[in-house]
Amino acid sequence: MRGGDRDAYAELVNRHAPVAIRTAALLGAGGEAEDVVQEAFVKAYAALDRFLPGAPFRSWLLRIVANETHNLHRASGRRMARERRAWEQSQPLLLARPDDPAEALLSLERQSALVRGLARLSPEHRQVVTCRYLLDLDEAETAAVLGWPRGTVKSRLRRALIKLGDMLDTEASRDRAREVKQRG
Repeated sequence: MRGGDRDAYAELVNRHAPVAIRTAALLGAGGEAEDVVQEAFVKAYAALDRFLPGAPFRSWLLRIVANETHNLHRASGRRMARERRAWEQSQPLLLARPDDPAEALLSLERQSALVRGLARLSPEHRQVVTCRYLLDLDEAETAAVLGWPRGTVKSRLRRALIKLGDMLDTEASRDRAREVKQRG
């Protein structure tokens, strides 16, 4: 691959494109995820001489995807509005996943509550939760993709999960109070 073997690189593209597109979409590229991933693959190919032999290709590539997604937003003065639109476009990726074990465990209502909670998290907290639980990356891969030290991943993930849990508990309490009120 490092010698410019296009067939070997094409195999890597085929193997890693789905997770790269999902990563870009969930990190905020939304409808531009495929463009971001295409640019990331071009940059990865051009930088193969800097890829460390024996290092995991997936983490290296997803870091490039994360950087390209970040670059997509950095140029825009409307970053927050764009992130909100991208997140709204990403929500169907979370709700319509028949192959995901979470769908078997959570009702559609609970999934919707989770998606609403994720949307209310800060971008950093949403990114770390997305990487760890929606993309199923381990701690080291999450750190590599987001460009954060592992300690930052751990602390932000912990805070994100606490905030998300509080939001879901509050929403569940409101739902229970609404039910009681409707019955009474």
